[in-house]
Amino acid sequence: MYAFNYHRPKSLADAGKLLGDASDGKFIAGGQTLLPTLKNRFASPSDLVDLTGITELSGISVSGGTVSIGAITKHGVVATSADVKKAIPALAHLAGLIGDPAVRNMGTMGGSVANNDPAADYPSAVLGLNATVHTTKRKIAADSFFTGLFETALEESEIITKIEFPVPKRAGYEKFRNPASRYAMVGVFVAETADGVRVAVTGAGPCVFRHKEMEAALAKSFSPDALKGIKTDPGKMNNDIHGSGEYRAHLVGVVAKRAVQNALG
Repeated sequence: MYAFNYHRPKSLADAGKLLGDASDGKFIAGGQTLLPTLKNRFASPSDLVDLTGITELSGISVSGGTVSIGAITKHGVVATSADVKKAIPALAHLAGLIGDPAVRNMGTMGGSVANNDPAADYPSAVLGLNATVHTTKRKIAADSFFTGLFETALEESEIITKIEFPVPKRAGYEKFRNPASRYAMVGVFVAETADGVRVAVTGAGPCVFRHKEMEAALAKSFSPDALKGIKTDPGKMNNDIHGSGEYRAHLVGVVAKRAVQNALG
């Protein structure tokens, strides 16, 4: 790990200024992605700006059919929240599947979403539930937020403050986990929302994506059987040592059916 300057601001304004004044600064919250990157010397920022001291970025509230979760809220808090379990059980279930207890007690929702790891769980919930990402500059709709491999619509020095999830009629999440890392080789979040059925797939491709064919089928009949015969293009899937594109394409169908069954209870 290279040397860097460490800062722990108490306000969003101070955090933005510290990053702006740094020659090559990075925000850090739970650090579950950034710290291993630094340890392996894949990055050498001049400054780390720790967001965990900014209390306004943490917490969960439910109001008017919306679950609002602060950016630095830990995965474990989401997983065990009675409010989340009551309003969106699938979201609490998803959070409980992330990593292991150590990861869940350090990692944050905002960090996961901002990093947009192709195998992360939360992006599928954001996209599947048609959530709104609030930042220090604006509100970003889920369909516009995730733009590519480790890429999002966030601008330089823009900080996620909270994410608002509309409460769906029903939703379900399932994933096929890598046995070592517990990352999703394929994860599928299915939700019947006020605007229709949404199916978001993570782990399978370079970036989380909506499966429009599955959405159309489930809009007609919300059941696992509705997904029979629907194919996923293996050429658009990840192809690596953990699984071929063909394998992941097959898993999308298998996992999606399980997600629908989860949504049905």
